[in-house]
Amino acid sequence: MTPPEDDAGAMLRETADRLLADLMTPQARARAIGEWPEDLWSALAEVGLPAAILPEAAGGFGVPVDAALSLLTIAGRHALPLPLADTMLAGLALARAGMEVPDGPLAVAQGSAMTLDAAGRTTGHAWGVPWGRHARAVVVLAEGRDGPVLVALPGDALTVEPGTTIAGDPSDAVRFAAVAAPGAPAPFGADELRAAGAATRALMIAGALAEVSAMTVRYAQERRQFGRAIGQFQAVQQNLAVLAGQAASATAAAGLAAEAVAAWGPGMLPAIAAAKVRAGEAAGQGASIAHQVHGAIGFTQEHRLHDFTRRLWAWRDEFGREAQWAQRLGRHLIAAGPDGLWPAITAA
Repeated sequence: MTPPEDDAGAMLRETADRLLADLMTPQARARAIGEWPEDLWSALAEVGLPAAILPEAAGGFGVPVDAALSLLTIAGRHALPLPLADTMLAGLALARAGMEVPDGPLAVAQGSAMTLDAAGRTTGHAWGVPWGRHARAVVVLAEGRDGPVLVALPGDALTVEPGTTIAGDPSDAVRFAAVAAPGAPAPFGADELRAAGAATRALMIAGALAEVSAMTVRYAQERRQFGRAIGQFQAVQQNLAVLAGQAASATAAAGLAAEAVAAWGPGMLPAIAAAKVRAGEAAGQGASIAHQVHGAIGFTQEHRLHDFTRRLWAWRDEFGREAQWAQRLGRHLIAAGPDGLWPAITAA
């Protein structure tokens, strides 16, 4: 019997939190810089976290999608240097198309020149593919004769030009020419896939920002200046309050995004657009305050703060920045017209 939604989400989050607290040691973080941490990924796969979002028929837990996505807030809380979000996103897309989900890390690529020829071979390219070089398969939406086709390109058939995000995580250019790979008609378009990706980043931002807020409060209570903790100064207290507010806003926005992905369909775009805009704004303001309170020590390689703030900045960029999603949301509200504005706002 599948546990109730709240219980399922809580169990997943508790399991993931305990596991990552044990795994993400300073030594493990150091090993993950510039190389693939196979031991960390194997530990996640062993307890089934990458497949948690899949239905039972596809090897998953059969829990609600939004409950499974809540795992990503825990990944954000630990600044996880692994493609858990991308593997879950790719698996969800493949499952919705009725395709087999490969084992191992997966990636989703977006590009403007992905085509499927009459022989079923895919040609195209994409930039900024998260963890592309380590993916067992890269999922793409290719344009076929009868509409979009979801294709799972095997990683060993791709040409990868390595790149990195500001956090040091892989963000690669991927090229593929006439690759024969499994495919199926996509029951969604590129906009929905991009929106689902943006939702994963909003969730991780929320988790990371919650940890940054807690970390900054602890530091303000411990760091003493002029004979007392800096957290006792009114200006610092005000900054901490703003940081907590930004973290709470990001958490609320991420919950909205997860519910939208669970519902899926064209109607998910306005809600996720609003969530990505709000989470991105919170990431920028929250990271700035955290570094201001920590001072110089927060910029050192030895301190943990940069593990979180650099990923906040990276996730803010991935699957569309605030300006892009704000434009999309604005067009949606304009199209609703004067009489439809309030219903459009409340519906999202």
